[in-house]
Amino acid sequence: MSLSYLIREPQLKLDKNPLLLLLHGYGSNEQDLFSFASELPAEYFVISVRAPFDLHYNSYAWYSINFDADENKFSDIPQAQISRDLIANFIDDIILKFPIDKNDITLIGFSQGCILSYAVGVSYPEKIRRIVAMSGYFNDKIASENYKNNNFTNLKIFASHGSLDQVVPVEWARKAQPTLSVLGIDIVYKEYPMDHGISSQNFSDFKKWLELKST
Repeated sequence: MSLSYLIREPQLKLDKNPLLLLLHGYGSNEQDLFSFASELPAEYFVISVRAPFDLHYNSYAWYSINFDADENKFSDIPQAQISRDLIANFIDDIILKFPIDKNDITLIGFSQGCILSYAVGVSYPEKIRRIVAMSGYFNDKIASENYKNNNFTNLKIFASHGSLDQVVPVEWARKAQPTLSVLGIDIVYKEYPMDHGISSQNFSDFKKWLELKST
């Protein structure tokens, strides 16, 4: 299964350029995060990927979210794991297609795309250098089986969440830093007085973090 995507090529061309890979949230599409591609640093390829599962009306998901008889919400973990590996394979394919520096790939995920970014990063840390994880949480069930044995020396994470988020409880997001720090992952966590979204301050902070961690 191949993934559809939008691309902004770097304005500043190098022999090989770094990549920002954008992963949208549940029920959205690749246009969503791509709307701020022009605001991202000039030296990056910016690629926004469409999730594989079609919800109709131009909305897509990385995995289904279902409700049981008591209206408890639960995630389709096997589907999420399929998406995890699709993203990892997509990275391999896109490196062959464009002059991308395979040692400088950043995932930027929002909501369900954030949850997938965490899963891809811990499962394939040799492929991912940085993660910007916004308005989601770390779900170890989506990660590869023995992910804790991986080498996380080079993986860095900027995690952020809205303290007023009504979609993904902030308590879930707060668990990522203590959980991943124990594995030796360099993770920064910030909260903003907002609901489920990306504020201008959040955007500004992750761009500064990117610049800092790119040196």
